[in-house]
Amino acid sequence: MSRIRTLFFLALCAPLLTLAAALPSDLQPLPEPPAAPEGYEPDSASEPQVTITKHGADAIEEYRINGELYMQKVTPAHGIPYYLVKQSVDGGWARMDGPSAPLAVPNWVLFRF
Repeated sequence: MSRIRTLFFLALCAPLLTLAAALPSDLQPLPEPPAAPEGYEPDSASEPQVTITKHGADAIEEYRINGELYMQKVTPAHGIPYYLVKQSVDGGWARMDGPSAPLAVPNWVLFRF
């Protein structure tokens, strides 16, 4: 029984050993990024303004650029946070759950009366 456990353990560790052997031994740390040029000041108008509103244990973060609301992050008390992203100028909102791209529905005008 102990031989089976040992073989099972080795079978599980074999991919890790191969991965460790494949890494080069002469790795160097990355250099520090250069400092910003003198006189450079970031434009505060291009950065989003974040407003955090709490309702009990729930939290809503509103992201605005130039005063226009374009995204909301909703963090419920019990659950996974999700995003509401503005899809159109008319105020249509789409829920975005995770790294996948949101569903893009075509808005073609076929007929006008």
